[in-house]
Amino acid sequence: MTNIVLAAQAAQGSGSGMSMIIMMVAIFAIMWFFMIKPQQKKQKEIQKFQNELTEGTEVVTGGGIHGTVKSIDLAKNTVDVKIARDVVVTVEKTSVFKDMASTPQQK
Repeated sequence: MTNIVLAAQAAQGSGSGMSMIIMMVAIFAIMWFFMIKPQQKKQKEIQKFQNELTEGTEVVTGGGIHGTVKSIDLAKNTVDVKIARDVVVTVEKTSVFKDMASTPQQK
């Protein structure tokens, strides 16, 4: 009788280890689809926008300053942004983002 109980407990122990592994894989898959993958997609969109910058594009800098692209220096990887009349600042191209206020919002 005790041999049957011990065998049943051993079978349950090895099954719970396998279910724990399956649970960990499932949690990682959920994290991948809901957190990591959307972030990678957003990062690709930002990089595409930065590579396609043209003069006259309305942008927001990483510091939150809104302005218009005045010129782009590909050699130095910088962008001159006009933020007010006769005020132009030079920022790194990687710190320039799309101005969501100037783009039409979808409903």
